[in-house]
Amino acid sequence: MALQGTLFSDFLEVLDVKHTLSFSNTQFENMNFKSLFGLSRLLSSYDIPNAAFRIEDKKEILSIPTPFIAQRNHSFVIVTDVDSSGDTVSWKSPRGLEKDSTAAFLKSCSGIVMQAYPDDKSIEPDYKRHHLLEIAEKAKRWILTICFVLLVMWGFISSHLYADLSTTLLTVVDLAGLGVAWLLILKSLKVKSAAADNVCGVLQRHGCDHVLEDKASSFFGLFSWSEVGLAYFSVSLAVLLIFPEMIGTLALINACCLPFTVWSIWYQKFRIKTWCTLCVITQSLLWCQFFCYLFGGWWSMALPINIGIIPLIGGYVGVMLAANAICGFIKKRM
Repeated sequence: MALQGTLFSDFLEVLDVKHTLSFSNTQFENMNFKSLFGLSRLLSSYDIPNAAFRIEDKKEILSIPTPFIAQRNHSFVIVTDVDSSGDTVSWKSPRGLEKDSTAAFLKSCSGIVMQAYPDDKSIEPDYKRHHLLEIAEKAKRWILTICFVLLVMWGFISSHLYADLSTTLLTVVDLAGLGVAWLLILKSLKVKSAAADNVCGVLQRHGCDHVLEDKASSFFGLFSWSEVGLAYFSVSLAVLLIFPEMIGTLALINACCLPFTVWSIWYQKFRIKTWCTLCVITQSLLWCQFFCYLFGGWWSMALPINIGIIPLIGGYVGVMLAANAICGFIKKRM
């Protein structure tokens, strides 16, 4: 899960001071004084000269060289640009990059600002060691991704799924569903993700956020539908790659999910009148699976119901419980 910037690390970024996100975030979160005074001491520990002051005539803020920190609506933002005409101001906040007219911005400002003056000596304490650790952490994620890809390729080839177009498409759909479910998990945890935000904005801006906050976004109030989706696509993919002979049982499980897709679309259309792009994609993938099973002729293996459906259902439930426990742990730590 990608780390998110704080006011301090974002400021270091725009100041072009060498730093690592994890260490800078930790320093900011453990700051003794949660104020500009504490932030000033923190900047000084990075050998960054700085000064905070109050400007009585707010219009003078527009003449301050960017970037600088300004107090706006009882919080601090990083002013990144004031256009040459002085008509608009751009700033960075926890919500991302924003822009407004100078009049609106100045009206919301208290007049308290902080400037920093980095030089050649400005750098994070023990930066080289922290940077190496950061590289190692990123390498672990890449190694994990490579191992996952290799395992999928091994299962795809050893199970001869490539021999039939329907099983090839089923593998692709499961992988796509796993990716969409992961983005939904990030949205439900309120973890900032550019990919999730871009996809969610296709049908309706902030639609995914509204739908995921609705009471119907959970399964009996116990599991979020994102956790259910993650369990469904991950187990379906694993079974398809390792036990392809159970494809008929997978077709049966898929058919049981289809009534949910109809209800989900109806609920978004008529009850909350808001579209969650990621949710709609998930419903579409479930129907794509159905047609792959149907036109691939795999329904002939679905009946009579095999006793193998019992451990398969156990796998779905087990992964769903694990996903729920991990997400719950993350929420408590946030």
